[in-house]
Amino acid sequence: MAGVDDRQGMDLRVPLTTLRLMGRIWIALVAVGLLVTAGMSAHAALRAIDAHVLSAAVPEVQRGYEADEHFPGAALLYADRGSAAPAAGVTGTIAVPDLPMSVAAANQIIAADVGITAAQPFSMARASGVDRGRALQCLTAAIYYEAASEPDAGQQAVAQVILNRVRHPAFPATVCGVVYQGSERTVCQFSFACDGAMARIPARAAWERAARVAGAALAGYVFAGVGLATHYHTYAVTPVWNRALVMTDVVGAHFFHRWKGYWGTASAFSQRYLGGEPLPGPHLPVAPVVALTPLVLAAVPVAPVAVTPVANVQPEYVQSGAPRVALPVVPAPDNLPPASQVLDRWKDSGKPL
Repeated sequence: MAGVDDRQGMDLRVPLTTLRLMGRIWIALVAVGLLVTAGMSAHAALRAIDAHVLSAAVPEVQRGYEADEHFPGAALLYADRGSAAPAAGVTGTIAVPDLPMSVAAANQIIAADVGITAAQPFSMARASGVDRGRALQCLTAAIYYEAASEPDAGQQAVAQVILNRVRHPAFPATVCGVVYQGSERTVCQFSFACDGAMARIPARAAWERAARVAGAALAGYVFAGVGLATHYHTYAVTPVWNRALVMTDVVGAHFFHRWKGYWGTASAFSQRYLGGEPLPGPHLPVAPVVALTPLVLAAVPVAPVAVTPVANVQPEYVQSGAPRVALPVVPAPDNLPPASQVLDRWKDSGKPL
């Protein structure tokens, strides 16, 4: 009986030993896994630190479109160029017309204008089908090239600025006229119309998104946050007109501004939209007009006119240029056939009896 008990005890001890061995193996594997994970994390951290130091030490080299002076902040660098278009994300500006009323009346309107006034819904009731299609295409292009990466609110704010300009007397009275204003002289109000951005094929999904925003704005949707803003610029740019305007809102990456004084009040936006949209796209170049002052005329070379001496003129050409003598009128010959020679008794021959 003792031998049997000893064998049973050994049978029990063998599984316990195996279990202890397996437990030690699992503990060792877990420890190795933790060590490997810690090593990989440390390696990744070292690579991130090296990449940050390298990017800080070596400036990024711009290529392609961004290298051609089309970067945020270009308007600040090239603001003194009289014929230069503004940078991407910055509108141009224009001189306001004379006041349509007395200064006292304008001051009363200014005093009553308090806070941010929302624009009136845009109406295309008097526009033809052609005008509607052209306006949609021009506004979609402006939203796409000016704010394709902006959220919906940012695109709606850009559309509102363009429609505000359409109803302001300082700007053209059409959507396409506002969007491509100045393109005929490369002094564009919106940089994409002059800087070659339109040569790039638009992304379909982004273009359709911009078209939806444009369609809603033309149908009467008002983005009230920007109020009566007619200008905007990105956070990276401080244009020269910034101090002369009043900021109304910040949406996305853009700051929005309206004019000070009467021309920034609701009463100034009196221009009615009647259609008449030009063809979508940049306008044809216009040659500069040069005034014909005495100084300009004196600088134009005058070629001498060659005159042949009378003695050298051949006799048959001496009278060239003199009026010709009228020729006598000769009556035209009579080419009619002669009178009939048929006798009277034969005149009725051939008629039915």
